Amino acid sequence: MDGDTQLARRLRMQVEDVIDRLRPGLIADGGNVEVVGVDAAGVVSVLFQGACVRCPAQLATLRFVLEATLCKEIPAISQVVPVEPRAA
Repeated sequence: MDGDTQLARRLRMQVEDVIDRLRPGLIADGGNVEVVGVDAAGVVSVLFQGACVRCPAQLATLRFVLEATLCKEIPAISQVVPVEPRAA
């Protein structure tokens, strides 16, 4: 396994731990978030679910809750980006 893959795997585990701590607040508002991917450059891709999908505060949640917390707690994280849900 190469170094980038190992780093991405380690980062994803750390990201999942942080998201698991934030998740109850999202669920309380009828939403949720799924970690779709974490790359070796520290970019986290997330998919909003439930009420978060159409919430007008989605961008604020992304930047000021998810990204701010992840970047603070995991210095290797550089950015959090949303992904669009797949069409059925």
